[in-house]
Amino acid sequence: MCMACSILVAVSAVGLSSRQAANKAAYRQKNVLLAAGLISDGQPISNSDVAKMFDEKVQVKLVNLETGDYDESTDAKEYDQIKASGDPALSVPAPENSSRIARLPKLAQVFLVMEGDQVSKVVIPIEGYGLWGTLYGFLALEKDTKTVQGITYYDQIETPGLGGEVSNPKWKALWKGRLAYDESWKPAIKVIKGVAGSPDQDPHHIDGLSGATITSNGVSHMMDFWLGEHGFGPYLKKFREGAASGQARSS
Repeated sequence: MCMACSILVAVSAVGLSSRQAANKAAYRQKNVLLAAGLISDGQPISNSDVAKMFDEKVQVKLVNLETGDYDESTDAKEYDQIKASGDPALSVPAPENSSRIARLPKLAQVFLVMEGDQVSKVVIPIEGYGLWGTLYGFLALEKDTKTVQGITYYDQIETPGLGGEVSNPKWKALWKGRLAYDESWKPAIKVIKGVAGSPDQDPHHIDGLSGATITSNGVSHMMDFWLGEHGFGPYLKKFREGAASGQARSS
């Protein structure tokens, strides 16, 4: 009897673990779709519909962060970037940075949003320290790699009503149409103290999070890092040069 109970508990635990993993994967996929503007905040959508849309609209690639080249040595969809960051065999020490990133994965995921056989948007994972811990999210760029389509954070423990407002749809909507880089292709987008102008008048600034200066600075720091030379800068440079020469379509 006790053995039967033990087996039942073990089977239940495995089933629960599998469901949790599936829900976690679906939630990340949903946030890629949110950042890319393929679905909207608050839109009711099942995990199965998320998976269907993701498979139809998004190609997942792995990028060598140092070279900016695609890497096909590992299954991009099954790759766990956060786990890889903690594995000395799959990561390297990060240079000194304000985002408090200790190690960088050698390979990182990018998500290519497709229109037919052409890439329309590029979604990159972002992370960095806020006030209480690391924020994980996605930044979506138009195919010019400069214009922001959207941003979303899927894992953060900032103070509700203050730094936690990074998850507020109204604040996230302020990012659309802003410019991630300046004219010399240096990361330029910042969360400022106070209110920014409209995207056409003030393209590099986002309204600050009231009462959450440290979180606001953390968001700015992660933009600098992941858009820069140690993040996705080399890849985005190669992507836009390919786009300019008509070679942006994904294989």
